[in-house]
Amino acid sequence: MLEDLVEQARAAWRAEDWARSAELYEQLATLAPGDPRIGDWWYDAALAHKFRRDWPQAYRLGIPAAASAARGKQDPAFWNLGIAATILRDWATARDAWAGFGIALPPGDGPIEGGFGKACVRLRTEDGHEVVWVERLCPTRARVVNVPFDPSRRYGEIVVHDGEPKGDRVVGDRTYRVFDELVLFEPSALPTLAVTVTVATPADLHALGQALDARGYGFEPVANGEILCKCCSEGTLTQRREELTGRQQCLVAAPAQQACEILGAWSAQPGRAWTDLHAAS
Repeated sequence: MLEDLVEQARAAWRAEDWARSAELYEQLATLAPGDPRIGDWWYDAALAHKFRRDWPQAYRLGIPAAASAARGKQDPAFWNLGIAATILRDWATARDAWAGFGIALPPGDGPIEGGFGKACVRLRTEDGHEVVWVERLCPTRARVVNVPFDPSRRYGEIVVHDGEPKGDRVVGDRTYRVFDELVLFEPSALPTLAVTVTVATPADLHALGQALDARGYGFEPVANGEILCKCCSEGTLTQRREELTGRQQCLVAAPAQQACEILGAWSAQPGRAWTDLHAAS
């Protein structure tokens, strides 16, 4: 009977019937707690619920999966538990899971606010997906630090991303991993505005970006965007910023009044002008 259940669970997995597969692997682990495969069964049951985006169940089954794994050996059971615990805001379990995986964390007992470096995240948007730059706060949470071109997403959002990279972005001599978004963890209150600017030199455009950044706001010339197919998006892409001059359509993440103030001060210099500030759509 046990081996019949094993084959049923495997068949459900191959068919990507994640709900049935999770049910069967949990049943196996419950029926045969002394079986040497029990760690794999707990792990597969939790992972199937992760694929379903059922985070409470992924968390519940991730706990025995991690308990069956060796600590400090980068076992993925700890990583998946860390993701589920983070999404459920169980910071004690999340911290213990990252430590179990083998990651050194900043001290504390609440949300992890560390400097885990830059990366890219593939956001889910109303029209499909968009890759944005992020600052990683912990092994799975990250803050969006460029203005998304899709107005359904916002600068400053905090997202939870997966642990398996799906592509690379190369800037100069550095390579940054691209991770898929799992959930929007904290929304951003900053609206996305569109504006037309005219600049004499690339330095003028850079100065506007710096002025907005100094106030905690975002800026992105539309010409920096690039549409990619799925294969190219998940591959290795070398990114180069164009040296833009003349009339440019740009996105600004800021309240309208503050954006007007910054644009007004910026355009006081010769060769700079702006017009038509409005909500992006």
